[in-house]
Order: sequence, then structure tokens, then C-alpha cells
Amino acid sequence: MEKTILLCQPRGFCAGVERAVQIIDELVRRSGETVYVRKEVVHNRVVVDEFKRRGVIFVDDVEDAPKSSLLVFSAHGIAPAVRERAEARDQRTIDAVCPLVVKVHREVTRFVGEGYHVLLIGHAGHEEVDGTMGQAGGHVTLIQNEAEAEAYQPTAGQPLALVSQTTLAVSEVQHVIDVLQRRFPGIHLPAKSDICYATENRQAAVRAMAPDCDAILVIGSNNSSNSRSLRDAAGDGGRPAYLIDDPAMIQPAWLAGVTTLGVTAGASTPETLVADVIERVRQLDPHFVTVQPVGTGEPAMTFRPPRELAAILGPLE
Repeated sequence: MEKTILLCQPRGFCAGVERAVQIIDELVRRSGETVYVRKEVVHNRVVVDEFKRRGVIFVDDVEDAPKSSLLVFSAHGIAPAVRERAEARDQRTIDAVCPLVVKVHREVTRFVGEGYHVLLIGHAGHEEVDGTMGQAGGHVTLIQNEAEAEAYQPTAGQPLALVSQTTLAVSEVQHVIDVLQRRFPGIHLPAKSDICYATENRQAAVRAMAPDCDAILVIGSNNSSNSRSLRDAAGDGGRPAYLIDDPAMIQPAWLAGVTTLGVTAGASTPETLVADVIERVRQLDPHFVTVQPVGTGEPAMTFRPPRELAAILGPLE
């Protein structure tokens, strides 16, 4: 019996990830120096391991890289205090932060400047959340779920504004917003959702594909918030959905009784890994003959490289 793999569109790299990866690739190829990166440039093990193979050194913080070294900040963004510590060490820094994360940082700064206390919907410990909260010190409170939204007690008379982590599940954010708007009808929201366009598009596409699937593989690392959100969206309709960042993770039992398998990939997942997963599925069950793209691609989007990259490398190719 011939079986089918439905290959979800859009999937994989977003413009922010593409930009961050290209920044480091240019530095490795052209700088002639050891490139240090604070945290994982993007949350994907395959991408990080490939850069390690090429000599890139990933560090937990600026103090772990030598003084005067070439240091890249990850796509998830940083607090201003991190940049200040790097400057004090004379490190030459390049900020690979996604411009859509910068949008949230600017919203926080503007809201606080206008007298608001900012509520940030996000996950504690995520680098993007740490960077966003660091934009305004004690003027930002993290709200992780509906229970925390119900429990939050503002200072009397303090106006509230709301922002969110860019990589969350759309439904997850909306549930929290509903609670906060019910409790605080005057809470100020951004003019446009903070959820990244790629996160929204990939979640919508996998939800549209899910009814036609018996099971779904979501390719992405477990520490990738957008990949976990994509897995949750894939499973919303009751189909089994599995998050993997290595083809070897696929269990033969997952394919038992499956005639139509959906495959999608988080915004920090390279397309080479998608091909590897399809190959592994076919090794486990040769009846998966047909690969059928479903959905539509998203409009091409690119973000300009940071000015400091050209300052270090000269004119970019």
C-alpha cells in the first residue's frame, strides 16, 4: 500500500533566522578571526553543531569570551546591560537580534516612557524574555499563563500595557490576553500583534494540514519556543504530533497504521534536516513513496544585515 508524506508549506527558516545564520557565516568565511557567539545564535542543534565544526565558539556570557574578541549576540536579543558589559571589555560586537524582537524592545521602552507598567506574556528563562525584560528593569512583569494573569495585582492607579514573546502559540497568547482584558479593560496593546509572522504562518499552515494526517512530525529542537508551539498547534486537532531534532528520534511505532504523515519544521530548522527526516521515514517504512507539498509559501522577506558587519568585513557580497 502506497503511503504519503504531506510536506507543510510554509516551514523552516524565517527571515530573522536566515539573517542571523548569514551574519555568522560571513564572519567565519571572511573575518580571519575566531568568532564567539553569546548563547545559541538560533535554537537549533544542527545549526549550532555545524558552526562549532567550523570553529565558532559559543559562550554563556560576554565574560566567557576574551577581551577585544569578535562577539555576536544571538537572534533572541539582549538586555542593554549585556551590551554595556561587552563594551567595557572592548569586545567588537555584532547584534544578530531579529528585527521583530527589536520591535518588542522598542514597544517596552516607549510604554515605560509613557508611564505604563508593562506585562510581558512569555516563558521564564527564554533568552528573548530575558532580553525584553532587561529593557526596562523593574517596570516589566512576566505573565506566563492564564493563572498568572488571573493572579496579577497591579499597583493602584498604574496604567498597564501588554507585549508578548514573538515565538509563542497564537492561541496561548490570546487566552492570556482575554483574561487580562477582562480584568483590566483599559490595558494598552501594541498596534500589531507581537507574534512573529513566521510563527503565525507555520502554525496556521499545520492546523490546515492536520485533518488530512494520521500523525505529524514537527522538526525542531526542544529548546526552540516556536518549534514547541508548532508541535502544540499540530496536535490541536487530536492527531499525534512529535517534536524531533534528529531523524534518529523517529520511533517505528509512530508510523504504525499511518498512511498519511505530515511533516513541518520550526522557524530555526534548516531544509537539509527536513530532507534527512523524509529519508529516515522511508528507511523505516518504504511504503512512504509520495511526498506532496501542501499549503502555500509565504511572501519573501529579508532583513538587512547590521551596519557593524560591514564595518568589520567591508562591503558585503
